[in-house]
Amino acid sequence: MIRIAGDLAIAQTVDFFTPIVDDPYLFGAIAATNAISDIYAMGATPIMGLAIAGFPTDKLPLDVLESILRGGAEKALEAGFSVAGGHTIIDDVPKYGLVVTGVVSVEKLVRNSTARAGDVLYLTKPIGNGILVSAHRAKKMFHQPPPLDDAIRWMTLLNRDAAKAMVNAGASAATDITGYGLIGHLLEMCEGSGTGAELQLSAIPVLAGAREELARGMRPEGTARNVITFRDRVRLSALESELTLMCDAQTSGGLLIAIAPERAAALESGLDEGGVFYAKVGTMTADIGRISLVA
Repeated sequence: MIRIAGDLAIAQTVDFFTPIVDDPYLFGAIAATNAISDIYAMGATPIMGLAIAGFPTDKLPLDVLESILRGGAEKALEAGFSVAGGHTIIDDVPKYGLVVTGVVSVEKLVRNSTARAGDVLYLTKPIGNGILVSAHRAKKMFHQPPPLDDAIRWMTLLNRDAAKAMVNAGASAATDITGYGLIGHLLEMCEGSGTGAELQLSAIPVLAGAREELARGMRPEGTARNVITFRDRVRLSALESELTLMCDAQTSGGLLIAIAPERAAALESGLDEGGVFYAKVGTMTADIGRISLVA
């Protein structure tokens, strides 16, 4: 975030990764949605994008790259901005993402370091897409996993309307849930704010099939790393598998919003008005840097 004049600031972010689905158009759309999400998490409005791509021109036809770029560009247009340019290199495997620039009033900026003990926590997408994608990658070796259609629908859903509702309601803090999982990104919020958190496991929305695939041993490497990294900062009163699920590395996850109890009704009203899915999943506490998972 950089203040450029008076109350006006620009926000910039960059994100890219290798394909998580077979369809190149959907890969581009998911990668773009994921990149834009960081702008929405700060309460900013995206205004321009630049594409970043690596592509194996000796292994795949260029129309695959064209589909990836088109998926990203059309998702950007849905968010209200254009991909104005970018840079592509020859690489061993496809990679794609965006640099996104947004604008925001400094007074309306939403940080991930300003939550307060007592704030209520809301999550705007279910978790578990990392586990489901991992299951699909392994399907030829093990079993036929459930369809990815629902996970793809969530991964291509912009966090725009959720961001609008949280800004209008005066959220205390927010973050988007991506590679560090729900636990990792919540810990970032806790450590930045000097707070802790309590999550109600029964309230956390989970994609259909994710628990079953986890029981079969399906999980991304990032999820396993998250569990190792964050385990000693989590108090768990449930099965260890629930911690793994809470640490599942997400792609293009929802917003995690902390808001004062007296503003919660306004947030729910705004989310309802925008047709945004949400779940009240816990509260911020005074237990600095620690998360309690309550069954």
